[in-house]
Amino acid sequence: MSDFLAAALQLTSTSDPEVNFSLAEEQIELAARRGAELIGLPENFAFMGDDQLRLRLSSELAEKCSRFLVTMARRYQVVLLGGGFPVPIGDDEHTLNRAELVGRDGQLLARYDKIHLFDVDLPDGNTYRESATITPGNEPPPVVDIPGLCRIGLSICYDVRFPELYRHLVDEGAELLMIPAAFTAFTGKDHWQVLLQARAIENTAYVLAPAQTGLHYGRRQSHGHAMVIDPWGTVLADAGVLRAAAIAPVDTSHVGRIREQMPSLRHRKQGLFLADE
Repeated sequence: MSDFLAAALQLTSTSDPEVNFSLAEEQIELAARRGAELIGLPENFAFMGDDQLRLRLSSELAEKCSRFLVTMARRYQVVLLGGGFPVPIGDDEHTLNRAELVGRDGQLLARYDKIHLFDVDLPDGNTYRESATITPGNEPPPVVDIPGLCRIGLSICYDVRFPELYRHLVDEGAELLMIPAAFTAFTGKDHWQVLLQARAIENTAYVLAPAQTGLHYGRRQSHGHAMVIDPWGTVLADAGVLRAAAIAPVDTSHVGRIREQMPSLRHRKQGLFLADE
């Protein structure tokens, strides 16, 4: 059992990686000074811009992002999640969208390539086609046991709409679900908090959700409201819409208490709902 502070950072990333890295470090340092031991950066923390420019920069970004995470984790002695950055696949037309979790000593603890891609036509006139330039991952997201903290399950943004992914994470032992995102302003106002609370409640797990916020380029605008949510579904911290951090305590004994009080995970009738082979 452990009790520690976790921070979900909120950024307004642009197409200038060096500025983004600088602003990210500011937030990491502030969170570490407040005592956070687990810190999450949002999806696209190093770059939010035109897809073609992202493709051209992808090799450089992949290297710089991994190096940045290692440096920050060591410098501030925190466990750090880079919530999503482009990694080239070698065809000059697509990248992966990869999250990496790094330990205090700079060791890579886990990586996850986003499985579910956001291909949506929204009523506000915006169209998103992640699959045009992103290749989905083909491995389930990992769960990592961090000594002194908790068991952490990884995911990215649009994954939050697919509850079976989080059932997998909890079946693998996750006590805290990380959901870094760049959620659109249009969908976020109605769905973001509801989905996060649902994933926390149905899995009786903490949710740590770093977020992008504000206007990035063109008409691309993110909802904000990075959050920490407890296993009962209570919002412990909400970063609002400014560059900031949602910071709150995580108590793994609380996970155990809630799972005893509300033992829905034990009551699942999995065999009734499995598709025929």
